[in-house]
Amino acid sequence: MKIRKITVVVEDTHIEIGQEISPPTRRAAAIAVIENPFAGQYKEDLEELMNIGEELGGLLGERCVKALGIKPEEAESYGKAAMVGENGELEHAAAILHPKLGKPLRVAVEKGAALVPSSKKMGSMGHPLDVPLGHKDAAYVRSHFDGMEVRINDAPRANEIMVAIAVTDSGRPLPRVGGLTHEEAEGKDGLR
Repeated sequence: MKIRKITVVVEDTHIEIGQEISPPTRRAAAIAVIENPFAGQYKEDLEELMNIGEELGGLLGERCVKALGIKPEEAESYGKAAMVGENGELEHAAAILHPKLGKPLRVAVEKGAALVPSSKKMGSMGHPLDVPLGHKDAAYVRSHFDGMEVRINDAPRANEIMVAIAVTDSGRPLPRVGGLTHEEAEGKDGLR
């Protein structure tokens, strides 16, 4: 894997629609810009990208937890996304995100019984990438249905892939649409 750069962004929300959020809701995203080894060519076997995803799952997940200044078990939600430059294809993003990235990410946030929400897209330098977020242990916790937009002004270049992981220490600010709460979640089946 050839990494051109890694960027980490931390967002703390202190006020939402005039209401103080105390403690503030916090979320972090770690984004790696990597060379796409299959840019400009069709390859049947995408194992190399799957292995890159495995490496990035731990690296970026750990960077998010560290940036939030929390213990791994204090992470509440997570998500992943990838944007492929114009000389790649969507399946390159899928290969990075799906078969192997989740396991090391779950280690970085301790547990992670729920599926990791994901998105993939094609794009060029400076395009926004939305990282969907969901509760790490119980998919039915509505207060954690969210997303975090990231962008890097010079990525992805045509032969690159931008890979992002986001982690939070809480749900949305001021959640009030009901459903299972974080405190009620058992995290046994990934749903409740």
